[in-house]
Amino acid sequence: MQNLFNRIPLSLLLVLCFTLGLAPFVPEPHLLEKLRMLVSGELKRPIDIFDLLLHGTPWLVLILKLSLLSRRAGKGEFNE
Repeated sequence: MQNLFNRIPLSLLLVLCFTLGLAPFVPEPHLLEKLRMLVSGELKRPIDIFDLLLHGTPWLVLILKLSLLSRRAGKGEFNE
């Protein structure tokens, strides 16, 4: 699994986060809207759950990749 995250370029993840992860930009990014719905208990419709997964996945992958990079850097294995 770590090998998969190592093969994904960090620049690609950043582009995905700031495009798909925040789209649509107006009036409010879907991810923020769906997170608010989740916190308030209103996230019930399948389309809303799909939207949360779709727009949240790039951010989740970015967090996991940065976590792995941080762990590797702490061990002195940082070669990227």
